[in-house]
Amino acid sequence: MNRRCSWLVTLLLLAAATFAHAQQQKKIPRIGYLDGGSNPYRKDAFRQGMRQRGYTEGKDFVIEHRSADGKVDRLNELAAELVRLKVDVIVTAGPASTRAAKAATATIPIVMTQDSDPVGNGFISSLARPGGNITGLSRLTPEISGKQLELLKETVPKLSRVAIFWTSTLPGQALNLREVGLAAGPLNVQLQSLDVLGPKDIETAFRAVSDQRAEAFIVFGGAILNAQITRILEYVVKNRLPVIYSGPQFVEAGGLMFYGVNVADLDRRAATYVDKILKGTKPADLPVEQPTKFEFVINLKAAKQIGLPIPPNVLARADKVIK
Repeated sequence: MNRRCSWLVTLLLLAAATFAHAQQQKKIPRIGYLDGGSNPYRKDAFRQGMRQRGYTEGKDFVIEHRSADGKVDRLNELAAELVRLKVDVIVTAGPASTRAAKAATATIPIVMTQDSDPVGNGFISSLARPGGNITGLSRLTPEISGKQLELLKETVPKLSRVAIFWTSTLPGQALNLREVGLAAGPLNVQLQSLDVLGPKDIETAFRAVSDQRAEAFIVFGGAILNAQITRILEYVVKNRLPVIYSGPQFVEAGGLMFYGVNVADLDRRAATYVDKILKGTKPADLPVEQPTKFEFVINLKAAKQIGLPIPPNVLARADKVIK
C-alpha cells in the first residue's frame, strides 16, 4: 500500500510538473503595435528586427496590431484596448501613438519606433535617462528639413516659392519649419506655411498653393498627411509640381523625392528594445537612441509624369532610384 501511494504521489507530481511546464511554454509574449496611419512596411521592418534577434512570430511572440488609419482621435481608444489585452510591450509608430499609449498606461513598457522630439513631447526626462515606462528611438534631426529645401532647389534651380505642408499639433514639426526658414534665405526662396490639422484642411491647402502660385512643396508627414497620400499625389500630377517628402511611403506610392531618416532602420532597431524588455530590462534603464541612417530616393516615373528632368548631379546623390 505504501509503495502504491508513493507511486501515485510521484505520478501526480510528474503530471503537475508537466502541466505547469506546458502552461509556461504556452505563454507567448504579446506585443501591441499602435499605428496612427496605414503604413504596413513599418510593422514589417519591426518584424524583421525581431527575426534578426532570433524570434519566430507565432512561436516566440505575437503582434496585436491596432491602426487608426489616419483618424488620430481613435488612438486613445485603441491604446486602451491594448492595455485591456494586457500586452507585454506596446510599440508605437509615431508621436501621436506614443501620447495615446502614455495616457493609457504608466506600467506597460512603451517602445517608440520614432519620435520627432520625445523630451519636448514630455514622453521622457532625457535621452540618456528616459525614466518612467517609455524608451525607444528618436528621429530628432530638424536639419533634414533644410536639406530637403536644398535638394528641391538643386533639382529646380529657378525655384523661388515653396509651400510647406505640416501639422502644428506635432511639436517636432515646428522645429522642422524653423530649419526650413533658416535655409530659405540663402537660397532666395519664399516659404508658404500650410497647417493641415485634419483631412478637411487638405483641399484648403491645395487652393492656397494654387492661389499663391507655389512652384513646389515639401510634405513633413505625420499620421494626418500620411493618410492623404492619394489626394496629394493626384494634385501633384495634375498641377505638375515637384514635391519632396519626409516619408518613403509617398515615393513608393508614386511621389517624386524623399530625403530623411531611414525609418525602416528605426523600426528594426526598436526590436532590440523589445528584446531587452522581454528579458527583464526596465525601459527607464534603456537610453533613447537617435538616427544613424539617412536616405535620398528619387522616382523617375514621377519625374516623367510632371515633365521634370532630374539634373545628373542630383541623380548621382540618390541612394535609390525608382525607374
